[in-house]
Amino acid sequence: MGKQLPRSRSIIHWLIAISVVFLFVSSWWMLSLPLPSENFTYRQLPFQLHKNIGITVLVFVFCMLAFKIFDKEPPVQSNKTRLQKLASLDHLLTYLLLVVSCISGYLSSSYSGWETTLWWLVDLPSWSEENDDLNVLFSNIHLWTCWALLAVVALHVSAALYHAFKNDGIVDKMFRL
Repeated sequence: MGKQLPRSRSIIHWLIAISVVFLFVSSWWMLSLPLPSENFTYRQLPFQLHKNIGITVLVFVFCMLAFKIFDKEPPVQSNKTRLQKLASLDHLLTYLLLVVSCISGYLSSSYSGWETTLWWLVDLPSWSEENDDLNVLFSNIHLWTCWALLAVVALHVSAALYHAFKNDGIVDKMFRL
């Protein structure tokens, strides 16, 4: 059945999962809002919230990676099954896509001319003056890594459903909060 994950890892896993769902839903809603003008200034709040949650997800991902790196448990056997190898690849891709999508979103925002204030407390630096070419580049990277992330998350959820129906205890480990 495998070891149970520590409570902190399980909680962070679910915070990331909920945040990613929120980020996808909010991005579709945000992009449907009218562009800012003198009459429409309310677009800033949802974008700032989206950026705050995205940056927080990045911090959570680094926490999860630190847990994995500094885990005192012995490494899993070297002769992994095909499903274990796929699960490892899924986790690696999930982490990689989360990091790239969060960083590219922040860089796009940085080059867009809009400030980013982390949870309305700390002003994060812009990397230069407004630059449309770099904004578009990082915006495109953000877009495509988010679509790839959605595909990997769908695969992750499918695997979770497989384990839930198989009733092999894998899903139980993630729900023990």
